Amino acid sequence: MTMKLTSAVAAAALLGSAFAANATELRLSHQWSTSDVRHKVAEIVANEVAAADVDLEIKIFPSKSLFKPREQYKPLSRGQLDMTVFPLSYAGGQQPAYNLTLMPGLVKNHDHAARLNESPFMGKIEEIMAGDDVMVLVHGYLAGGFVGKDKCITAPEHVKGQQTRAAGKAFEQMLAGAGASIASMASSEIYNAMQTGVLTAANTSSSSFVSYRIYEQVKCYTPASDFALWFMYQPLLMNKSAYDGLNDAQKAALQAGAAKAEAFYLEEAKKQDAASADIFAENGVEIAQMSQEEFDAWRALAQETSYKAFIEQTPGGQELLDMALSVQ
Repeated sequence: MTMKLTSAVAAAALLGSAFAANATELRLSHQWSTSDVRHKVAEIVANEVAAADVDLEIKIFPSKSLFKPREQYKPLSRGQLDMTVFPLSYAGGQQPAYNLTLMPGLVKNHDHAARLNESPFMGKIEEIMAGDDVMVLVHGYLAGGFVGKDKCITAPEHVKGQQTRAAGKAFEQMLAGAGASIASMASSEIYNAMQTGVLTAANTSSSSFVSYRIYEQVKCYTPASDFALWFMYQPLLMNKSAYDGLNDAQKAALQAGAAKAEAFYLEEAKKQDAASADIFAENGVEIAQMSQEEFDAWRALAQETSYKAFIEQTPGGQELLDMALSVQ
């Protein structure tokens, strides 16, 4: 009897270890710290999948520990990476259409961004992704602003002669049009570039400004408020073949987690702007506000630089831009 029980326990243990060995593990990479909202979006999906007990595990690699920030899209499309939270315009060199997901003045506010996510425009962007074996799990836009090491930046003339970082090609074109010198880099590199004098100004998301402690290096911060020039699409992406290889229960768990994460992402995105201004102010940084007239000046400059270049350089660019502008 004892031998039979022992054999049964051993068999169960072997079965359990075999079951665990067959569990599917997905690798998720991103560039941000574990305190950042984008990490929390990834965590929600991972935790929901784990709680569903569908023999699927998502292992998160934060803080650019697996791939460099701008070098995640290619491995994702090639199946060398399963998932990433990724600023899509970083891949604008591979797919020029993606530059439209960081176009100055295109997105009015967070609710408008949410409507863009559900629009035919985003459907077209997702078609392009599908051609690269990539799909969207969680949509999300984040707003952002400007920081100045020596002075406030609210109008185009304030960046003239400054060494400035922007996140994507469209913003770089607009800032260059205003007379700035451009230094391209990921947001994770802004702090050191400010510290060493490589940068005197930058723009990125409210969340990145806080999680990378940029308030330690600047004199003035212009946050997104009534006038937010900077909105960037930063979704949670997945390799489509990896998704297709999951069973129905695993796919259902992943989609349920994604739905929960997307709702969280939108609400947190709305909170980030005011929260970042408070944190900068608490750390002795001057807070500036952009006026309607200044916003209009930026938008006019963007239309003559970024918008014009996008149309000229992107196949079907005018159609894509019109689709985005049609979303009210």
